[in-house]
Amino acid sequence: MEQYLWFFIDQRQKNWLEWLVSAEFAIDNKTYSTTKVSPFMANYRREMRMGVDLRRKGKIEKVTEFVERMRKVQKEAKAVLTKV
Repeated sequence: MEQYLWFFIDQRQKNWLEWLVSAEFAIDNKTYSTTKVSPFMANYRREMRMGVDLRRKGKIEKVTEFVERMRKVQKEAKAVLTKV
């Protein structure tokens, strides 16, 4: 689960809690090569229901806020990379 969350948390790790339900869903719904079934199927003998947004509902970020946040992240990344 930790490896999965690393792909989705932001740089400041403020929103990782919002992704826990989605991470659990992805892990429980994945078919494993050893068992040939998902963990959910192995436990409950049925497939998971899909088609809903599992993340918490909340405020949707405005495009301008997103662009500004991404510019800031890029600026910080460039500063770090030039030090290397």
